[in-house]
Amino acid sequence: MQHPPQQHPKGTSARVLLSSVFGPYAQDDEFGSRSINPMELYHNQVTREQGPFSLRMFHRSWGIIFIQHNISAPCAVLDFPTRERFVEELRAHHYDIVGISSIIVNVGKVREMCRLVREHSPHSTIVVGGHVTAIPGVQRMIDADHVVRGEGVSWFREYLGEPADAPVQHPVIPSSFGFRVMGLHGPKGGGSPAATIIPSVGCPMGCNFCTTSAFFGGKGKVVNFFEKGQEIFNAMCDAETRLGVKSFFVMDENFLLYKARAMELLEQMKAKRKAWSLYVFSSANALKKYSMRELVELGISWVWMGLESPESEYTKLDGTDTVALTKELQSHGIGVLGSTIVGLEHHTPENIAQEIEHAVLHDTDFHQFMLYTPVPGTPLYEEMVDQGRLLPDVDLADIHGQDHFNFQHAAIPREESKRLLDWAFRLDYERNGPSVYRLAKTMMEGWKKYRYDPDPRVRERIRNAGRGLRGGYGAALFAMEKYLRESNVEVSRKIHALRKDMEQELGVAQRWVNRVAGPAVLWLARRDARKYPHGKRIEPMTFLERRNWPKTA
Repeated sequence: MQHPPQQHPKGTSARVLLSSVFGPYAQDDEFGSRSINPMELYHNQVTREQGPFSLRMFHRSWGIIFIQHNISAPCAVLDFPTRERFVEELRAHHYDIVGISSIIVNVGKVREMCRLVREHSPHSTIVVGGHVTAIPGVQRMIDADHVVRGEGVSWFREYLGEPADAPVQHPVIPSSFGFRVMGLHGPKGGGSPAATIIPSVGCPMGCNFCTTSAFFGGKGKVVNFFEKGQEIFNAMCDAETRLGVKSFFVMDENFLLYKARAMELLEQMKAKRKAWSLYVFSSANALKKYSMRELVELGISWVWMGLESPESEYTKLDGTDTVALTKELQSHGIGVLGSTIVGLEHHTPENIAQEIEHAVLHDTDFHQFMLYTPVPGTPLYEEMVDQGRLLPDVDLADIHGQDHFNFQHAAIPREESKRLLDWAFRLDYERNGPSVYRLAKTMMEGWKKYRYDPDPRVRERIRNAGRGLRGGYGAALFAMEKYLRESNVEVSRKIHALRKDMEQELGVAQRWVNRVAGPAVLWLARRDARKYPHGKRIEPMTFLERRNWPKTA
């Protein structure tokens, strides 16, 4: 963490504006936005080749929300503004501090926002944070007073004259918004609304390409906001009460690595009879610390797991048979989002196809493919600098792992990297089908195995999942089955078999619902695919939230 040279003269009376970079995002522009890199996690790097079945949703800028809820100063959060809305906010209120958060690809927008602050609010102190601060020499690229790398809560507290080590208050944050699939706007939260819980930031595993690990201190380093399971439980209870959710997206790079904390959380869940669902990140070696029974009781319903490559030597894999582990998790109703790196150092034109085939063999519910990318701030970036292998003509806006290599690979040409990445996404979709189908298949496995479980918490959670299956999955399966009947007969047959199984398990009424709603969903999916073959361009809505704000302002 970078410490400020001195406190702000107004301290906790200073008025603060915290903003993400301005939109639009899903288009090519002079500020560095790229149509290939929209502000969508799933459509960008997980389901992007799945046509009308690609999941579309947005996630809030959690970092600035966290800072806002942990300082005493009057503070406004402006999330996903337009350029004009940002200027309007600067001119409407007297802000002593303007904080701008960004990732590396949006450095051009940060530069422009700093210029706009100097023009419209020249008295304001400008603080820039987020991954953009990892760019070497970023201070010379932007006109900011402070460039803060790493966790921002304690920095802002110290800058405002507050105790930097005071307990962290967890804000209540809905996990996602703007859900859309098959041409349909989904219910709030995508049918299973969840809250985001952030126990810690950073990752102790320290993979050489990992921006998160490098940004928060590197290998072995992590910033724990909550050391105890009890603290996490309290934050979850607050979110449950205020948002009415029973599902939680745990934004912790390796949540299950800390078993004592997870088991303490489980104790509290058992004591208070909480039938919650948890969506978590975990390395394979951390998962191996638990029995399947422990994971099921803890409510693990979905896990994001790095697969990288069968030949990689990352410690998080630790010799694990990831194919067998994936199948075992799914057999207990636990969905898996696998993550595979394309273009590792050992990849060659002779072995890369086999490695992608191996990744697809996992048949995970979702699969992220990313290019091996030296991102500023990571050990891999420093290695490439030392070896003189960084390509000098690659714009910072294009260093995101979803386009082309930004370095000279030992065996794979740069122009081939994008083709291989696209092929990996397509192959996964063609072999395994839409992720919505795969997830429904895994949910059915959990339903069959645990709907009569002796633990009432487990039973309730699984039956909640069953209600979710009844709520629209059948119609979606009907549409997918018919949509793929000519283009992918094998996958269509698998979807048909699952739909029939669901109708038998969930009752006769489900069959009629599927046959009534299914054709309508099919028509919408075909219309969406015809109008937007690469996915409709969607932008997130703008949020403005004020906290500790004077009533007279």
